[in-house]
Amino acid sequence: MADEHPAMQVRDLAKNFDGVQAVDGVDFDVRDGEIFGFLGPNGAGKTTTINMLTGLARPDTGSIRIMNIDCRADPKAAQHLLGIVPDESNLYPELTGFENLCFCASLYGMRKAEREKRARNLLDEFTLSDAANRRFAGYSKGMKRKLTIAAGIIHSPPILFLDEPTTGIDVASARQIRRMIAKMRDAGTTIFLTTHYIEEAERLCDRVAFIVSGRIVRTDAVADLLQQTQGHHIVEFALSELPPHLIDRLTAGFASLKFEDAGEGALRVISGEPLRIAPVVRLLEDEGIDVTEARKIVPSLEEVFVTVTGVEAAAMKREKEAGGQGAGKKKAGASS
Repeated sequence: MADEHPAMQVRDLAKNFDGVQAVDGVDFDVRDGEIFGFLGPNGAGKTTTINMLTGLARPDTGSIRIMNIDCRADPKAAQHLLGIVPDESNLYPELTGFENLCFCASLYGMRKAEREKRARNLLDEFTLSDAANRRFAGYSKGMKRKLTIAAGIIHSPPILFLDEPTTGIDVASARQIRRMIAKMRDAGTTIFLTTHYIEEAERLCDRVAFIVSGRIVRTDAVADLLQQTQGHHIVEFALSELPPHLIDRLTAGFASLKFEDAGEGALRVISGEPLRIAPVVRLLEDEGIDVTEARKIVPSLEEVFVTVTGVEAAAMKREKEAGGQGAGKKKAGASS
């Protein structure tokens, strides 16, 4: 049964930019106290959707209710309920970590004693106390990410938007941030999470929505999505080549198996029973194709994502990481 008043309720949300439909009739609910993953490739409409939810862009049509507040009627009414952590830092490089947090707290009307205490507590919680008096410009990528998240929750918001929280940072910092995200959820914070790391969504999220070309193609609990992969046996072959006719030839020869192009010369074979690979390898060799590797794939949320969206998750992750190295920030109207 759906919540009577979910933390966030979105209905028929749409946005068009110069004839391009960035978001097209999006519907979903975010339940109180859950981590809700919003997953999709670049250009899918994630950033545009977030901009509308957080009041940075006005929808063309549709409704947004946050904590039962009608955000289309009054876009600013719910903003004090939100914490927003963009995928690139919005803090001031010339200020220290402590000064940045105190400044952000002042924007929410927190008194000096309150904001200084909260800032010191967050610096300690994110293991940044030793860098409290260093300028933000001198922080490492992982430290910058942690302070940006701390700034987003300085006012203890009930709803937190986290956009790509661990992209481009070191493993230790990423692990710490994931622990902090889970801890915030356990304390009752509702978290709206976007990530290109599907394994991160599988580990953290209670439910996920897949968005492709501006439309939601699936919304479900992670546990229910993973249940659908049970009983699937998947083997991925690395091939010397994967000619266009090969999948048709294999499908005709093995009617009980499903074959997919996994990209970069890889062939994925899916079976409802334990898979005997020798007959498949023999057919490939008969076609003059060398098999350089065969490995078993453990079904995961990534497999569901690829099946539902048709987007290769590894390629999506590479695309994001490559994009993160470029100069220049996204504009508010970007549709990624």
